[in-house]
This record gives sequence, C-alpha cells and structure tokens, in this order.
Amino acid sequence: MSVLKVENLSYTYNVGMPGETKALNNINIDIEEGTFVGVIGHTGCGKSTLIGHFNGLTKPQQGRILLDGKDIWTEWEDIRQVRFNVGLVFQYPEYQLFEETCYQDIAFGPKNMGLSEEEVDKRVKMAAKFCGITDEMLKGSPFDLSGGQKRRIAIAGIIAMMPKVLVLDEPCAGLDPEGRELILSQVKNYQLTTGATIILVSHSMEDIANYADKVLVMEHGTIYKYAKTEEVFKDAENLSRMGLGIPDVTRVFLKLKEKGVNIATDVYTIPYAVKTLLKYKQEKEAAKNA
Repeated sequence: MSVLKVENLSYTYNVGMPGETKALNNINIDIEEGTFVGVIGHTGCGKSTLIGHFNGLTKPQQGRILLDGKDIWTEWEDIRQVRFNVGLVFQYPEYQLFEETCYQDIAFGPKNMGLSEEEVDKRVKMAAKFCGITDEMLKGSPFDLSGGQKRRIAIAGIIAMMPKVLVLDEPCAGLDPEGRELILSQVKNYQLTTGATIILVSHSMEDIANYADKVLVMEHGTIYKYAKTEEVFKDAENLSRMGLGIPDVTRVFLKLKEKGVNIATDVYTIPYAVKTLLKYKQEKEAAKNA
C-alpha cells in the first residue's frame, strides 16, 4: 500500500524569465508504506525540489502529491497536518536549534501539535532513545554539543512528532564516518521498529547501498530508474558513466568483469560480495569436477 504518491509532477523555477529552469518534468512515483527509499543524482537533478513537495513546502505547478490517497493541497483539512505526518529534516538541521535545552528543542514539534504535557514528555524520551541521546544531554544546551550530537537532536525533534514518513536531505553531510554510521543506523532502527517510511537523499552511494530497500535515481529533473536496490545496482556501469559514485565494492566487481572474470556485478554491500564470491567459487569447482 502506498503512503506517498506523486502524479505528473512538474516544476519550473523563474517562469518567464531568462533564468527559467525546469527542475522537475512529469514525475510519477509510488512510495510504499514502511520502505526505506534512497534518492540519488547529481547536484541540480531535482532531488531537493522533489522532496520539498512531499510535505507541502513547495506547491506543485502541475500534478499532485497524495498522502494516504488524498491530495495534500485539496483533500487534507490543514497543510500543517500534512507536515506532522511527513517530517522533513533539512541539510545541516542543527542550524535550526534555538531552545535553551535539548529537551525543549525536541519537544517543540509535539507541543505545536497540541499534545498534553504527558504525551510530549513520552515522545521526547522515545525520540531521544532512538537517537542515542542521554538524559544528561537532554538537560543541557544544544550549543554545547558536537556537530554530530546536534544533528541527532535535530532529527529527534522530527521523530518526536512520529511522522508516517521521515524525509532526510543529506543528514550526514560534513560528518566523519563514525558519525554517519551512528545516525543512519539509528534511522534504520527507527524504521524497523515503528514501520515508518524513510526517504533518504544522499550523495553517498555507500550509504544508499547499505540502508535503502529501493532507490530513486534522478537525472535532469526526470526519473532515470526507481527500483529495488539490487535492481538499481545491476545497472552499475551506467550509474558510473553518469558520474555517480558507486560503492567501492561494486567497482571491484566491475574490474573483475573487465579482466574477464565471469562474475555478477550487481554487488553493492560486503555481505553480498562474500555471498557472490562463494557462489562463483562453487560454480568453478563444479565445472572443474564435471
């Protein structure tokens, strides 16, 4: 069952002016409930414009966005309710922190939903747990934390609203590998535990390969491919030609193929690589003994 559906969506910046730019051109996608969708593509391909439509930050010029089967602009009573259901975490979300304590920052969204103090407290603690935030951190100022910790506070503030869909625009930009792994593993855990739908925009194909169930590849405001992760990485050679940074492990298997090794190249994670190599070894031994 789809939770978000995009129908015939087009959007142009600077209409009628010299800098007129077609950002989205007749986009049609169906995002199923409970899936982890990775969104990739070059800078300027339309990724941020697309996700800005998901929660009503941007209004379609053509086409429509459906949330639970209802047009967010004509069939939902209040666009604020849409934004409570589709939480959007911007790039560098820590710049949006402004309260005196981390607890107050995380509580800001639930309070705006009109929830009771008891429910707000419950949600703050739930979100803090998912994001690895300690009680001591909750009591302190967000401005005393490291960049990665601030990022987790900002993400917790969106999670505390318990959105059906959590959209993250480059949530790990500027973080070291350990910080990236921590945040993405926490987001994945949130998806698996709650059944929420996750949409992750990232320039890192490694991140997409490790966490996404499906991948949306965008090119020049259109959809190049939208399929299960393994299906997308079967097209690794074309993704590489498009200049997208495919995972290192995928590059290794493409090189093996170049060298004449008859092996699958749709490999995108280390566990899958091990499985593929073992299968190749077994097939070689079977052929030798035949």
